[in-house]
Amino acid sequence: MQFHEAIARALADQGVETIFGVLGDANLYMMDSFERVTGGKYYSCSNEAGAVLAANGFARTSGGLGVATVTHGPALTNTVTALVESVKDHTPVLLIAGDTAVVDRENFQNIPQRDVVLPTGAGFEQVRSPQTVLDDLAVAIRRAHLEKRPIVLNVPVEFQWEDVQYRKVEPKFVDSQAVAPDPAALDAAVGIVASADRPIVLAGRGAATPEGKAALLRLAERIGAPVATTLRGKDLFRGERHDLGICGTLSHEVALDTITQSDCIIAFGAGLNKWTTAEGSVLEKKQVIHVDLERESINRFSPSDVGIVGDAATVADTIVGWLDEAEVKPTGFASDELAERLAAYSDAKFTDLSTEETVDIRTALLKVEEAFPDDRTLVFDGGRFIFNAFTMLHCPEPRAYVHTVNYGSIGLGMGNAIGASFGAPGRPTLLITGDGGFMLGGLAEFNTAVRHKVDLVAVVFNDSAYGAEHIQFRNKDMDPAISTFEWPDFGPIAMALGGQGFTVRNLAELDEALAAIETRDRPILIDIKIDPDKVSMAGH
Repeated sequence: MQFHEAIARALADQGVETIFGVLGDANLYMMDSFERVTGGKYYSCSNEAGAVLAANGFARTSGGLGVATVTHGPALTNTVTALVESVKDHTPVLLIAGDTAVVDRENFQNIPQRDVVLPTGAGFEQVRSPQTVLDDLAVAIRRAHLEKRPIVLNVPVEFQWEDVQYRKVEPKFVDSQAVAPDPAALDAAVGIVASADRPIVLAGRGAATPEGKAALLRLAERIGAPVATTLRGKDLFRGERHDLGICGTLSHEVALDTITQSDCIIAFGAGLNKWTTAEGSVLEKKQVIHVDLERESINRFSPSDVGIVGDAATVADTIVGWLDEAEVKPTGFASDELAERLAAYSDAKFTDLSTEETVDIRTALLKVEEAFPDDRTLVFDGGRFIFNAFTMLHCPEPRAYVHTVNYGSIGLGMGNAIGASFGAPGRPTLLITGDGGFMLGGLAEFNTAVRHKVDLVAVVFNDSAYGAEHIQFRNKDMDPAISTFEWPDFGPIAMALGGQGFTVRNLAELDEALAAIETRDRPILIDIKIDPDKVSMAGH
């Protein structure tokens, strides 16, 4: 068969059913074959960055491989920021990029594509010839899974109509497996746990599986410990009596007081970076046990007293077994009193600062939280609003939360939201973004969401400014005018792009907009006007 059909069939044989992309002369025939011959689904995006972001969002919510495709030259350079974001997110993504013909030296889209890709931190895999394409594709997919980062498969345009002897290439990787802990490390850890009076069990994204959750709760109950998560493990323990929520710079006062009193942190699948540890202050005067499947993650950001290489469920259950054998009694740190204090805490204890022209962002977040279905996919773009949104909006499980600020960029939310929706079919997607992020990366892709009938509600917190820069000017008593914008109303723009749109200036208009969520039949955009001088850079 011809090359373009062979690569499409190989993708299908490797389990790929969904691809996001922007067509060009180096990938159009591959995508035609992918849909027409294999029955796969190709979703066209408006911008190449949006396609890679959609693949990233798909991988995050599906737990599998995200796949995108672009053509050569400027199409590839448009993906650079999105590739860096996926690298920092440790997401398995395959980007199939066309390349100009080797003989076409003067092609005006010619560029050394390997040199573009490698500085992003993504991997690069060259299709060497039509005869090797099936093996080259399998290697690229293997690398994406095992290296947990984007791999760019570089496909010269002149190969498309070459003949290929097709054969099915089996997947060349195995799934993650349970790893039993080293007895010596385990013995040291159990000794610390047995002597602790006020332990806390902390879970990160690496422990955020149903099996991991169940095992960590068994451990917490066995030792009488409250539980907490990193931001990336968000809401893993939500609803538990002794759930402290997010540990670190986003901790509320009850959680922070409890964490300060603790004498032992048992962390599973958590990076223990400067945000989780509040610049290290969370770990002061505490013994730390750090459990992770990836050896390089232990002690990367924060020192631990004991490091254990192993999966969360196996290690937690083994610790419980050893404690049982030694007849170690549980502590009383997870007390009824603590449960009562946690139950009494509320995000709603503030003075509402809404006016007839602007809405208090905290009030708006609480109303959005209540109005949107609980079984949701939650996506945050970058912006000053996230400090409140991180703690005031929730999701049913960590996989349903898509983090898009690994690179500190705004404008990456919409693409991720579109892909995340297809990665978790049946769950509506809630995107929280700012006006700057929406104009930078969301405007064009909102129509992509419309075209592909994505079940999406995008809430834009609109302070008509680049908020982080605005507050810096204010803090130095300087004029913030150059950080402000006179945007058009986004509600009518959303309608012009085929969705529903609402402009919200006060609480009455917010209630009207949120009521439309129940009867939605297309993507909705809610443009909420907020005061740039009434948005905190911290959640509490």
